Amino acid sequence: MSARPATLAGLSVEVARRRLAREFGEQNIDAPALDARIIVGHVLGLDHTALMAQSGRVLAPAEADAIAALAVRRHAHEPIARMLGYKEFWGLPFKLNSETLLPRPETETVVEVALAALAGEHRSARVLRIVDLGTGSGALLLALLSELPDAFGIGTDISVTALGCARDNAAALGLSARASFVACDYGAALNGPVDVLVSNPPYVAREEIADLQPEVRDYDPRRALDGGPDGLDGYREVAAHACRLLAPSGVLAVELGRGQLGAVTAILAGAGLVRPASQHDLAGISRALVMRAAP
Repeated sequence: MSARPATLAGLSVEVARRRLAREFGEQNIDAPALDARIIVGHVLGLDHTALMAQSGRVLAPAEADAIAALAVRRHAHEPIARMLGYKEFWGLPFKLNSETLLPRPETETVVEVALAALAGEHRSARVLRIVDLGTGSGALLLALLSELPDAFGIGTDISVTALGCARDNAAALGLSARASFVACDYGAALNGPVDVLVSNPPYVAREEIADLQPEVRDYDPRRALDGGPDGLDGYREVAAHACRLLAPSGVLAVELGRGQLGAVTAILAGAGLVRPASQHDLAGISRALVMRAAP
């Protein structure tokens, strides 16, 4: 059972924030001070500077109750982004829902390797074609479109609810004219050729899901986590679609789980992809793999 924070009624903004931070820390919640500041700021509609300026103000009863309600949810390990309904990725705000994976900073590595693979290429005047298999909130696809003004993209997902979220994000970011979304399993409903294929497939081995942090295990959709018995089923699906969809020398970029570089490289090479290169995330983990279709 999650802990309920002590009453915040009658406390100042600063004292309430510090109390939450202490309680979060006692429960071994990551970044307790940051989470406390975000919750208090969200309820009060104040950024960090304004929170400091109003640190001595006493909370109104309704404010104290609203902060306490969010704190209860954080005590239950619900991620802050789930509570707020959005998450920043690649410097862009992404709306979330229960059917979308929470975009994480390490996934930005996939965007980086895809853009690096395209850098310096002499492309024709035609529109660059991008596909994101299992798009979720649309984070990978829309981040790439924001950087590639000559590109058009398609995001696929088996969840219609997730696709609705992705469409909303495309509209909010002004990218609807260059993004379409298709309900299907991986690339089953698509035809090539495609210049860039990206994916963050489910890559957790099924028996390891129970050991994940509760923020992930209890709040991310299971279908976005479950990579089958060995965690590699999603890559086998991606490989099958990549060899069918990619144009000659087309780019594939995928996110990797810890320790999966060798196995995933072998799967993709077995499908005919060549020239593997990987990129580490900030934690030093091989997080993204980029390969190409044969010329």
